[in-house]
Amino acid sequence: MKIDIDIRHIAKLSRLKISDDELAGYEKEMSDIIEMVEAMPDISDELTVDPDNAMTLRSDEVSGQKFSRDEILKNAPKTVAGCVVVPKTVD
Repeated sequence: MKIDIDIRHIAKLSRLKISDDELAGYEKEMSDIIEMVEAMPDISDELTVDPDNAMTLRSDEVSGQKFSRDEILKNAPKTVAGCVVVPKTVD
């Protein structure tokens, strides 16, 4: 299967700057990744469980401890109107 790879478009969506010199290298790497994934064997729809190594999940238990909002917020460095204030991460 041939996939047309538009590295410039992927870079724009990812907000990455790729120079013209690097473009050919990234196209080759992406093609290699796609070829590797295509070469992987298909798995069957039915997954079987190994009876000798069965997984047991822990049961969910409700903790007996209950904290009020004020008790939880007293550990926050800054709060406003009952909410934790965090630094801006997106421009």
